[in-house]
Amino acid sequence: MKLKDGFIGSRTIIVPQMIVKMMETDPLVSELFVTDIGYYPHAKYHYRERITPIDQYVLIYCLNGKGWYKFDGKERQVSAGEYFILPAGKPHAYRTLDNDPWTIYWIHFKGRLAALYAQGAEEPSCIKADLFSRIKERIVLFEELFNSLRENYSMEGLRYMSSLLHYFLGSIRYVNHFRRSSLHKTDSSDMVGVVSHFMKENIEKRLTIKDIANYLGYSSSYFSGKFKEQTGHSPLSYFNIMKVNEACALLSSTDMKINEICPKVGFDDPYYFSRLFTSIMGLSPTEYRKEVGKG
Repeated sequence: MKLKDGFIGSRTIIVPQMIVKMMETDPLVSELFVTDIGYYPHAKYHYRERITPIDQYVLIYCLNGKGWYKFDGKERQVSAGEYFILPAGKPHAYRTLDNDPWTIYWIHFKGRLAALYAQGAEEPSCIKADLFSRIKERIVLFEELFNSLRENYSMEGLRYMSSLLHYFLGSIRYVNHFRRSSLHKTDSSDMVGVVSHFMKENIEKRLTIKDIANYLGYSSSYFSGKFKEQTGHSPLSYFNIMKVNEACALLSSTDMKINEICPKVGFDDPYYFSRLFTSIMGLSPTEYRKEVGKG
């Protein structure tokens, strides 16, 4: 089975051609701009092949799962935490692995400066969570880029979109500088702080105790006992609380539907997510949104 789109919780914007032509003539926006943008969570059977080349560069940032892509007769593998940029003007294909479907953020972009951002990114590059990573901040930046396009196509809005795209691509291409420039540093001796940061950076994933313990370099049993001693919660219970807190932020600050929020906090089943949310918050997601809306 092969699917181009239509995945539960997915979101897509295709900029109208009339607006693309307008962007191509603006002295600022024409330097770098988005033509298509989207998010595909747990995209089982996702496959795309373009025999006729397109004139945009295609960025795919794989947050979860695995897949492959090919162009110029060479196939490359991509895993969670990696990104690549397909060159403009060349036929290509890409596909998720059926037994480990990927979750991807993707952008089609072009402009006079686009080739500079794409240069050298044909091979997979890794962005793993660590003590100084800013993955969550990058995803927030993506959401702002997405929402700026969704809101309107005024020239002022398009220029803001272009500025955001520079920043987003810079956060990926110059990842070490992006990490070092953060004002927020985590104390490596603070277990709870380190674990909280790691969980935030992986909020869309389903981490196991072993995943977290391995990151810290502890055995699962030692880590679980020490963490509960310091927080009063098991690691996975604490992670679920963080996921629900993130869902609360999305419910209060966006108009995303429940089935769109679920994959953003690492859940495939909206019904299970709603039950967990209710058990932690005492309100269903829908009730919570209504309460917050009352001001």
